[in-house]
Amino acid sequence: MATTPSTPTRALRWWSRSRKISPSSAARAEQWQIETVIARGYVTVSAWCNDLAPDRANGLSEGAPALFSTGGAEERSGDAWGAVGAWAWGLSRALDYLETDTDVDARRNAVHGHSRLGKAAIWAAAQDERFALLISNESGCGGAALSKRVYGETVGIINQKFPHWFAKNFRRYDDNETALPVDQHQLLALIAPRPLYVASAEGDQWTDPRGEFLSALGAEPVYTLHGKAGLGVTAMPALDAPVGGTLRYHIRTGKHDIIAYDWAQYLDFADRHLRP
Repeated sequence: MATTPSTPTRALRWWSRSRKISPSSAARAEQWQIETVIARGYVTVSAWCNDLAPDRANGLSEGAPALFSTGGAEERSGDAWGAVGAWAWGLSRALDYLETDTDVDARRNAVHGHSRLGKAAIWAAAQDERFALLISNESGCGGAALSKRVYGETVGIINQKFPHWFAKNFRRYDDNETALPVDQHQLLALIAPRPLYVASAEGDQWTDPRGEFLSALGAEPVYTLHGKAGLGVTAMPALDAPVGGTLRYHIRTGKHDIIAYDWAQYLDFADRHLRP
């Protein structure tokens, strides 16, 4: 999210149940490059997923799903949304507010998420074209990774571990991915022609880095159709060597995380596509 030229912005602290946590703590500072983001002329706005739908099997009876009488993870109808859908809905509601805030230019925004919240960010951007740019950081199964590769976390595994994340109908494809009528590259293609950055980590095989790359590659024809630059390669790039244009990808050294290297790439990407 870009700030207006005269907007002073400061880094805030955040809280756990037991104590205040400073952004200077090593782990948090690495994941949240707040000072760097501000220095580059942006702000970052977070939405706590558990406020929208608690991330537990019985959480669909609370938060946003309760507003729509969704029902529990097992009691709901087969096509009723799950927590990922509720989190994505909440991101759109956050953008509703930001459009009223004169301290930011809400038109020049990016929706981004890591891991399970990367899945939510993708779904939010696919449904809401007001999101100008999407960043998927290691979103894996149900996010950027191709389901039909059946590598790392699979549809069956994710539905068993997190029965509240997706619609119950998705369970039809547990250990039956080849029967899926679509795959995740088609979801990514819905973002076109808007800028899309997909990122993986070498040490995070659970999220299937190759499947994430191939999914982005599968979305490339739609970017080409819109006259936008795709990845420009057909083979996995080297580590720490981003590729692409409006559709961009990197695989970095390291584990499942979001670190300073990732933020640096995303800010450069935002500069290219969101700056006036």
